[in-house]
Amino acid sequence: MASTVTQAPARLLFLITEDWTFWEIRRDLARIALDAGYEVTIATRVTAHAERIRQDGFHLVPIMMLRESRNPLRELLTFLELVRVYRRVRPQIVQHVAMKPVLYGSFAAWVTRVPAVINVFGGLGYAFTDRPQDRSVLRSLLQRGLRRAIALSRSVVVVQNPDDRDVLVQENVVASSQVRLIAGSGVDINRFVPVDPPAGDPIVMLVGRMLWDKGVGEFVDAVVRMKQRTVDARYVLVGRCDQGNPTAIAEAQLRRWTQDYGIEWWGHREDLPEVIGRATLIVLPSYREGLPKVLLEAAACGKAVIATNVPGCREVVQHQKTGLLVPVRDPVALADAIASLLNNHELRAAMGASGREFVVREHSKEKIGRHFLDLYQERLALAGDSSAGRSRTFA
Repeated sequence: MASTVTQAPARLLFLITEDWTFWEIRRDLARIALDAGYEVTIATRVTAHAERIRQDGFHLVPIMMLRESRNPLRELLTFLELVRVYRRVRPQIVQHVAMKPVLYGSFAAWVTRVPAVINVFGGLGYAFTDRPQDRSVLRSLLQRGLRRAIALSRSVVVVQNPDDRDVLVQENVVASSQVRLIAGSGVDINRFVPVDPPAGDPIVMLVGRMLWDKGVGEFVDAVVRMKQRTVDARYVLVGRCDQGNPTAIAEAQLRRWTQDYGIEWWGHREDLPEVIGRATLIVLPSYREGLPKVLLEAAACGKAVIATNVPGCREVVQHQKTGLLVPVRDPVALADAIASLLNNHELRAAMGASGREFVVREHSKEKIGRHFLDLYQERLALAGDSSAGRSRTFA
């Protein structure tokens, strides 16, 4: 009797800086890959979610990569650690998420001859935000390093909005033929569902990391103006203090805003569907985004949203249809937009319904997952890897 040969699943490795970033943003996508037949390994700095990641069926490789580190010796050791990880795991495809993993991971993939490399930019970050100091030594070195790393690893680059694609192409970081536009990592539309806020004063909520670049300062300025108008509402900040980010807001500052202006800071929350459900409005006056998942989650919950007219946000918010767009760094315009929606229940409801329809149609985790699975198979096939056809198609 002829024996059958069972082929091992294709090995997919995600490199991401923080375990909480993976758990909160990329886990659904990794789960889709796992369900499609890939063997999935997560290489990340571990602080809180090791057991959860393992229990979800992923292999976990803790690494020491620090987003905020600028120490040359530590950075060299981080790179060498990645080389060792890639040699041990022997992935057929790696997916690097965010700037430092893209840079170091691409060089490590080149050294270890990983067949297929996907570099995902969640956004272009503070080094690429549109401010005068951007034309700095840091930005120049980063561009050169990224250009070289992407070229050597023969990777494909994934961006979440057209503006980021255009910046990377225009600044010669990557050729246009190497770029794919995939809108985020998807939303669980069965978890984030429409819900009416509880009775009482309306809640205007900003959900995100407590960063100046998220427009938290402008939100506070708008709140001060709203209180001068004696509008009855509660103003809530939800999110962690991310001290690994250069634009982090100190916890002491958040406490002062609570004391001085009555702004509520609820800290980091994992029950986001319930938290967003309590909001009347969701606000994100960010300076630049890749594709803000919180706005998609808010829209999936049937909430009208207010955001700045900047890359990423304007891909989610359809002005006057699913929410309002306001100029960046303009707390007066933000306060006016908040007041206009607080005073118009019918418009909020219509925007929330349109937002939910948009997310279900364009941004479900299943739809985004299919895009990534197609990309994995394309890259494996181009690399000549026989495992390209072994993964099941996601249904």
